[in-house]
Amino acid sequence: MNGKILPAVSSMKEFEAFIKSDYDVGVFLELHIGQLKAVNNLAMKHGKRLIYHVDLIHGIRSDDYATEFLCQEYRPYGLISTKANVILKAKQKGVIAIQRVFLLDSHALDHSYKLLERTKPDYIEVLPGVMPTVIEEVREQIDTPLLAGGFIRTVADVNNALAAGAYAVTTSKKELWNYFSE
Repeated sequence: MNGKILPAVSSMKEFEAFIKSDYDVGVFLELHIGQLKAVNNLAMKHGKRLIYHVDLIHGIRSDDYATEFLCQEYRPYGLISTKANVILKAKQKGVIAIQRVFLLDSHALDHSYKLLERTKPDYIEVLPGVMPTVIEEVREQIDTPLLAGGFIRTVADVNNALAAGAYAVTTSKKELWNYFSE
């Protein structure tokens, strides 16, 4: 991951657009367990590295066993989850671990700090990503690269998140992929 944008896809049509893009790394947000093999093979064929959102893979639970299965069978570039056990298992298996946190209010922010201290993920994904002042606050508190996602709709949203200290922005808006293409 070395760009401003981390393309996020949740359908095969979006995945095809990612495959044709200049981006090396992308996030598959939502898919069915039956699609994993085909998606993984197609990504490998095109030299793409995938990060799977474990919580959104239909047909498996987002637990230690599913994480171990994904790491052994599909060797993903990374895994995203809101669950501590998934992050800890991904790190144990040598896979990039991205802790997704939803910052709804001050209580959620405080809870997230405690969670991040326990899991020590490789990256944090903060949602919604259109809160530059909160992104700045989290960056001051946590020494882990931060991804901003959720409600990223415009070039200004991307630039504001990056200016606030986000390492990259996850977005499903193909127009933004093209605008910030590597």
